[in-house]
Amino acid sequence: MDTGQIVLLLIALVAANLPFFSERIFLVVRPPAGHKNLAWRLLELVVFYFVVGGAAWLLESRLGAAHAQRWEFYAITACMFLVFAYPGFVMKYLWKSPSR
Repeated sequence: MDTGQIVLLLIALVAANLPFFSERIFLVVRPPAGHKNLAWRLLELVVFYFVVGGAAWLLESRLGAAHAQRWEFYAITACMFLVFAYPGFVMKYLWKSPSR
């Protein structure tokens, strides 16, 4: 694997977990209720998926002509992004600390 590919996968791993580790909407705006609900986190997850995809496309187009992709590619990368987000989801919603 190339170093650029590893860096891109690490960026995707971090971006997929950002919605679950930050209480601010898109890391900037404090939510009106004081905490984010699951709907905001899922919206952020979709937006970050497209941001990482745009970064990947930009890196690929700098190396040469970007390959045209079909729906299967996007379905697989979306599922992979959801798998990357699983640790953050578990930490936020499923892992109960003794202090709760």
